[in-house]
Amino acid sequence: MKLILNGTERDVRATHVEDLVAELGLPLAAVLVEHNGTALLRSEWAGTGLKDSDRLEIIRMVAGG
Repeated sequence: MKLILNGTERDVRATHVEDLVAELGLPLAAVLVEHNGTALLRSEWAGTGLKDSDRLEIIRMVAGG
């Protein structure tokens, strides 16, 4: 399936947001996800399905100064 991930088209196997974060190898506790313009709570990731051309913004939080 093709998604628009952070502005770039990308082929993925994931069918839900939670699976996508895992497929990308991102730490679950350190990312924020926006799906088609809606910010998701982490508890919503498993229940949010993906389909072709969905737009996602994934932001990785980094601590430091």
